[in-house]
Amino acid sequence: MTTNTGALAGKSSTPMTSQWLSWLMVVTLIYLLLAAVGAIGDGFKAATGDNAKELFAFATNPFVGLMIGLAATALIQSSSTVTSIIVGMVAGGLPIPIAIPLIMGANIGTSLTSTIVSLGHIRSGEEFHRAFAAATVHDAFNITAVTILLPLELLFHPLQRLSEAFAGLLVHDSVDVDMKSMNFMSTLLSPATDLLEASVAWLPNKVWAGIALIIIGVGLILFVVQAIGKVLRKVMVGRAKDIMHASVGRGPVSGIASGAIITVLVQSSSTTTALIVPLAGTGVFTLKQVYPFTLGTNIGTCVTALLAATAISGPTAELAMQIALVHLLFNLFGITIIYVLPFLRGIPPTIANFLADMAQRSKLYVGAYIGGVFFGLPLLLIGGSQL
Repeated sequence: MTTNTGALAGKSSTPMTSQWLSWLMVVTLIYLLLAAVGAIGDGFKAATGDNAKELFAFATNPFVGLMIGLAATALIQSSSTVTSIIVGMVAGGLPIPIAIPLIMGANIGTSLTSTIVSLGHIRSGEEFHRAFAAATVHDAFNITAVTILLPLELLFHPLQRLSEAFAGLLVHDSVDVDMKSMNFMSTLLSPATDLLEASVAWLPNKVWAGIALIIIGVGLILFVVQAIGKVLRKVMVGRAKDIMHASVGRGPVSGIASGAIITVLVQSSSTTTALIVPLAGTGVFTLKQVYPFTLGTNIGTCVTALLAATAISGPTAELAMQIALVHLLFNLFGITIIYVLPFLRGIPPTIANFLADMAQRSKLYVGAYIGGVFFGLPLLLIGGSQL
């Protein structure tokens, strides 16, 4: 009997040890993410000096900036990665007005994943219609939000002004106290920062060292966001599914909240939408239930950029926090304007149903839609701006 009890205790402790190791890995990866964002900011400053604005002159056209954000996110398949990189670039001198359309484009680009997941149902007509509509309602909402909010931002700058005010409240600089010496995050990250800077110190000048730091930072962010997603999916996806099943069908507020919570848990809006699209395809959830859930994923995915902004210290800390808040405010404004107002609420589902009808008629429409919206149109506009 003693041996059996010992064996049972050993079995129960193994999953517990595995969970602790998984969470330790998450903490380590978050540390690397923060170090990577700081590296991009430092590298950008070193490489551009005071010429960051001139370097991104081609993106001063907001529509080109929007397309760059869209195409980059569609290619990388992670808005968390792209927004973290943008936070680092803003810390390094990228102007906020140029960064805002990039952030909006990232919001559209991330919705490609769910559209690709829906293709798993392509052999079953009605099932595919439901899955494709559930996937493209996310695309349609994000495109509608940009259509409304980008012109408003260009005319009146509500996102820039509000984010600046909130960032000022969150990031304090005192003239009487050397904040850098008291900055806990800066002290915590200094070993990693010093190591990264030392790794490029052998390069001939500051410009090359800066470019190398940017490349290392981007590579680290790509690795970390993917790795965090894998670890958290392993630990949290079972719980995420429980939350989804318990709350998605209870109404729009519950749906939005569950979408946000699950996305924070698994650190990937792509994963969250990929979980619900097959359930919509098989008829477990309706388009009406999926719609608010996808809006919640837009809120949940903002956490990574906000976390990344905490890695920045010194005079650009407020700017880094500001662009992270722009991402959050953009999604909150989009939900408030589009979902709360009855005459706008029905637009994304109507577009999604229309796209699903077209996709069900011919699979060529699916290829044209994915290729055109996420790659063809962005690359055409970016290329045309250079002529």
